Amino acid sequence: MAFLQFIKLEARRLGFQLVGVTTPDPPIHYEVFERWLEAGWHGEMDYLASQRSRLRRANPRNILPECQAILMLGIPYPSWVEAEQQVNQDALNIIPGRVATYAWGADYHNILAERLQELAASIETHLGKPIPHHWYCDTGAILERDLGQRAGLGWVGKNTCLIHPHLGSYFFLAEILLGLDLDPDPPFAPDYCGTCTRCIEACPTACIAPDHTLNASHCISYLTIELKGAIPIELRPKIGNWIFGCDICQQVCPWNQRHPKSFEDSFFTPLINTTHPNLIQELCLSPKEFSQKFKNSAVTRAKRRGYLRNVAVALGNIATADPDKAQLIEKILTQTMFREEEPLVRGHIVWALSRINSDSAQQAIKQLAESETNAYVQTEIQMALNARHYQE
Repeated sequence: MAFLQFIKLEARRLGFQLVGVTTPDPPIHYEVFERWLEAGWHGEMDYLASQRSRLRRANPRNILPECQAILMLGIPYPSWVEAEQQVNQDALNIIPGRVATYAWGADYHNILAERLQELAASIETHLGKPIPHHWYCDTGAILERDLGQRAGLGWVGKNTCLIHPHLGSYFFLAEILLGLDLDPDPPFAPDYCGTCTRCIEACPTACIAPDHTLNASHCISYLTIELKGAIPIELRPKIGNWIFGCDICQQVCPWNQRHPKSFEDSFFTPLINTTHPNLIQELCLSPKEFSQKFKNSAVTRAKRRGYLRNVAVALGNIATADPDKAQLIEKILTQTMFREEEPLVRGHIVWALSRINSDSAQQAIKQLAESETNAYVQTEIQMALNARHYQE
């Protein structure tokens, strides 16, 4: 058996349905990344603009000098439609939030890390000697979608996801840089997005540009996960009830609806109440309860303060869209606002209450103003008491 064939068979045994090889040459779209940084579209993700990050993304050999080939890997997880079909609809809560499908199960970083280590070990065992290598699973300073296209795994769509003609875009990417000379696969040349603009039109924050780039600082995934401070007021109403990530640009993509997918249970079996979290209950999570609930979940990336910030915004949006639920939402917001110790959460609860058109909600905000000592929360209070600052 040819050595490269062995590697690909071993990768598929470990669940990587997509396997390709490319060279460690500089990515052809690196200049696009530089222009993206210059435009400030990376938001507060300053680590992306560091000199170390730029050097590594510009040339994979700056990560592993001995690198001669890069093994690009893809492993599917369920699309929103497929996952929805497997959820017990009777178990949906009264006021559910939405979580990106990839975070419904165990944290993919942990699962992929084990498999990448096993694959690297199998390669060394097969050769009978150690091989210089370095692996990443969405964790390294590398333009993996660019390299994935060059390895033949698919094309970069207008929503910036790597899209495979049979698997769509619902798959995790990973890579192993190897100090081995392997024949590269041909790049994926066609761009099958064509004239379709469904993802651009569907994005609530209009963050997707027509040139296959997006303004991450306006993306719901960035706002609910990567952004650590206050969510810009003008973007809060556009988040809807998403509380961790967003699937919209993938949901509307025709390539995610053309073929049935196969995926592993480890990427679907939901952790407790992570599919459609009850926002009423989520807002009351103590630090200990949050840590216990999301111990093995990617949701921990948002941390409790960010997660509950998102929950508060979602509740405010739902109260605006569904007046029948406004009274229940107002009750839990008011109760939580006076006992929540995290200023970031309190401030967003104030905003959520301001979305409810009731005298009691306004009175609760005024009552908090009398005792609030945090400058940021006081700012939210003053804006909440002046309705013109909250016009969409």
